[in-house]
Amino acid sequence: MQEPEQTGPRVNDRIRAPRVLVIDETGTKLGEFMTEDAIALAHERGVDLIEVAPNGRPPVCRIGDFGRIKYEKQKKDAAARKRQTVVSTKEVKLRPKTDEHDYQVKLRHARRFLEAGDKVKVTVRFRGREMAHRNIGEQRCRELAGDCEDLAIIETLPNMEGRQMFMIIAPKKK
Repeated sequence: MQEPEQTGPRVNDRIRAPRVLVIDETGTKLGEFMTEDAIALAHERGVDLIEVAPNGRPPVCRIGDFGRIKYEKQKKDAAARKRQTVVSTKEVKLRPKTDEHDYQVKLRHARRFLEAGDKVKVTVRFRGREMAHRNIGEQRCRELAGDCEDLAIIETLPNMEGRQMFMIIAPKKK
């Protein structure tokens, strides 16, 4: 059976180069060693030989605890994931004939989404003869964007796709 490919740096016996440049735990250059001697030196100190720069001439290896390095990298990646924000897109659907009260309800929903940091996709659906009055749909989109002007900016201008007109508004940066 074939071993699975390792994605991280080569460690100890996986290092293929005949000679390597060795750096110790404190960052001091120890010099160029035969790979076997460098591995023996690392084992004497109770740690691993980790290939840091495989493309160097000769390849650069560091003496250190590989398990600890992996653990610290995992913690750093988890912290980076925790800091990142995921922006979702919420949708508000309108019609060209949407009445004022219904429009105000949709506007409140859109404002709430924007305050929560989500993008809002404004969709205006046209039916039958309403297709002849696309300008009314565009006015509706721009009216909603104007009413949310203090919270949002227009990311995508109103454009038609089939029987629907779309516009995306994104929250302003704080």
